Amino acid sequence: MKILIAKSSGFCMGVRRAVEMVLDASADHANPICTYGPLIHNPQVLNLLEEKGIRVLNEIPSHGSGTVLIRAHGVPPQAKEKFRKAGFQVLDATCPRVIKIQTIIEKHANQNYASIIVGDKDHPEVIGLLGYAGGRGYVIGRLDELDALPAFDQAIIVAQTTQNTRLFAAIQEWAARCFPHYKVFHTICDSTERRQAEVEQLAETVDAVIVVGGRNSGNTQRLAEIARQSGKPAFHIESETELESLDLDALTSAQSIGITAGASTPNWIIKKVYRTLEAFGFKRQQGWRSALFAIQRSLLLTNIYVSLGAGCLCYACSRLLGVAQFLPYTLISILYVQSMHIFNHITGSLADQYNDPERAAFYQKYKSLLTLLAAVSGGAGLLTAYAIGYPSFLFLLIMSIMGLSYNLRLVPERFAGFMYRRIRDIPGSKTILIAMAWGILTAILPPLSVSGEITWVNFLIFLWSASLVFVRTAFFDILDMQGDRIVGKETIALLLGQKRSMRLLKIMLMILIAILPLAGIFQLVSTLGFALTLCPLFIWLVILAHEKGRVLPGVRLEFLVETHLILAGIITLIWPVALSAHGAAPIE
Repeated sequence: MKILIAKSSGFCMGVRRAVEMVLDASADHANPICTYGPLIHNPQVLNLLEEKGIRVLNEIPSHGSGTVLIRAHGVPPQAKEKFRKAGFQVLDATCPRVIKIQTIIEKHANQNYASIIVGDKDHPEVIGLLGYAGGRGYVIGRLDELDALPAFDQAIIVAQTTQNTRLFAAIQEWAARCFPHYKVFHTICDSTERRQAEVEQLAETVDAVIVVGGRNSGNTQRLAEIARQSGKPAFHIESETELESLDLDALTSAQSIGITAGASTPNWIIKKVYRTLEAFGFKRQQGWRSALFAIQRSLLLTNIYVSLGAGCLCYACSRLLGVAQFLPYTLISILYVQSMHIFNHITGSLADQYNDPERAAFYQKYKSLLTLLAAVSGGAGLLTAYAIGYPSFLFLLIMSIMGLSYNLRLVPERFAGFMYRRIRDIPGSKTILIAMAWGILTAILPPLSVSGEITWVNFLIFLWSASLVFVRTAFFDILDMQGDRIVGKETIALLLGQKRSMRLLKIMLMILIAILPLAGIFQLVSTLGFALTLCPLFIWLVILAHEKGRVLPGVRLEFLVETHLILAGIITLIWPVALSAHGAAPIE
């Protein structure tokens, strides 16, 4: 089964801005925080805000305190003033595109223009727009309703930002034909237009369409309508749990399924739907494809694959540095990463509920067994380090303590002056610390234990290893930005933003592709350095494939990203054989 996701699925700019504003409000504004009406039309997001103590006000009280956030749909101007008089601070999260329509209506209302608003009369955005019309606002939802309107000497026509583009085009034609003196403003959001155009194109190329989003979301309803008009099986769902109740015959027979989502649907809901369909597609297949998918998923859920990747990276770095006794350090890398990843997923399970719900459920189900595995792996790693020598043991012990304390509250609540109570609260800490820990394990500990010193060549290999891991971790952070923001994880992606983070990764990969060949040319490392250039090149190709929509977030993408570390070990293992086959001297 092939699964395609529309490019414009998920939060639009206005919704993302409103959600981020309400999540950040408690840090900069008076508590309690509340919203005037539901922030957005998505039940999962509303439940999340309720869990965080952000309540919804459906009416304006005569007295109150704290901060009230005006939702993305906007409100009549009188509502803001009433909140201020009642004693609230007002934080306006109205979408900038809605504000533009409010401004157009208010400007023309002051010049005695009537305002014809194309939209749903009960929609909160339209109710807010009417508040700017000065009592001369008219709402129409169908083309035939225009005939019931009086003829105006002066009138403007605007549209709700999430209106159907075909309907508005027909109304423009009506105005040009019947009332050419009316001013028409094309105010449908460009994001809405893109989504509607994309779902039409998507429906032409797939066998079935799934529209994800709240049932009371106007723009999501319109996406579902457009999908159904294509004649293909189309389903409107709010979450992945509804997939089981759909027409399974239509889904089972579909060779390709398209997914689109409304502007108020968070990415983590889309990911849950995709992962459920991905698993469903492989379960229905027989033979090696189904078995391979099950193996890949098991290796990822148990962190075995990523820990093997750490071992492969350590093996490659040890051979580059000429460390002959690489086996114990490779084993330490595997055991340490296995232990730390499990412990950090256990203590940071809240983020997994949004970023990787399957992993969260897996850890909840097998928490005791996984805790035991993490403890045994960590203990075995420390014993291996102790067998090498006391300095290696102390080195690994310190790293283990730091890794275990990452999600723990280290500064008590009574010390109010401390901004960062946990290591994870430090901006960018997750991405940087994981990269440094891997770099130390794979490129510093082996030569330091053998020779007792670190040369600048060792430092060069450390930078190569840590940068590879940084790119891997930061790329996952980019995919998980919405979930990390909700739980307060301070990743590089949240610090820099998606576009800057992706640009940084590509620059780093360009440097990584060049660094080892240059070191090989100057004979700082063996010819193995040329071959290992395939590792950064491989992950770059994976990232490009993801950007082009060829590999979507799920088991397949995660497995491919982790494979570039496994590739380092495979290349290092077969390189002496390849050299011998061509009559060259093997690497030292």
